[in-house]
Amino acid sequence: MGKNITVQKRGKGSTSYRAPSHRFYGEIKMVGVHEGVVSGKIRELIDCPCHSAPLMEVVYENGKEALVPAPEEVRVNDTLFSGQTDKIAPGNVLALKDIPEGTDIYNIELQPGDGGKFVRASGTSARIVGKIGNSVIIRLPSRKEKEFSRECRACIGVIAGGGRKEKPLFKAGRAFMAKRARNSLYPITSPNCMSAVAHPYGNTRSLRKSKTKPVSRNTPPGRKVGMVAARRTGRKK
Repeated sequence: MGKNITVQKRGKGSTSYRAPSHRFYGEIKMVGVHEGVVSGKIRELIDCPCHSAPLMEVVYENGKEALVPAPEEVRVNDTLFSGQTDKIAPGNVLALKDIPEGTDIYNIELQPGDGGKFVRASGTSARIVGKIGNSVIIRLPSRKEKEFSRECRACIGVIAGGGRKEKPLFKAGRAFMAKRARNSLYPITSPNCMSAVAHPYGNTRSLRKSKTKPVSRNTPPGRKVGMVAARRTGRKK
């Protein structure tokens, strides 16, 4: 009798694979679109276990609050602005049409008013390359260039917490605890090292490294591993 593979266990929704969302401080999101300029102050800098970058809690003069990644060179009680302002300072929120070319930005909106979707990891930033018609071309941290609407907003600056990956973990225990904070699956066992009843690729008698093969989209969950619904197979000519 076989066993559930890891994908099936995670889909069950047990506590072993459930994220500890009760320890997360909140969702990253900028305040709604305002008319004119709204000023606010940084009330607190937060270390949230589910985010790689430190967060800042901003309270605006109209009573609304926002939780966004903190950029470099900001402190508690600093004054920030949101709206059509000419102050290009770290932490301010402006529309892409009002930001000069070559400015470092982060937390970029995909659709105007969605609160920010792109460039939110620690130590990262994007840069405005050019403006063509109703579009703004932005170079992302991956060096890929993407077009955004001129009405989308973004935060000015570079996200704090750079160099996070340069610090070595030294031992597996630290890596385990870091993954446990977000309840990420760790360590990940190779299917080739499993037994035949635990995974379709598991076999110790005839170990084959290249055992992946295409399977149908309608394959049962226990066999649905490898190249699922592959568009093509074989060597490229």
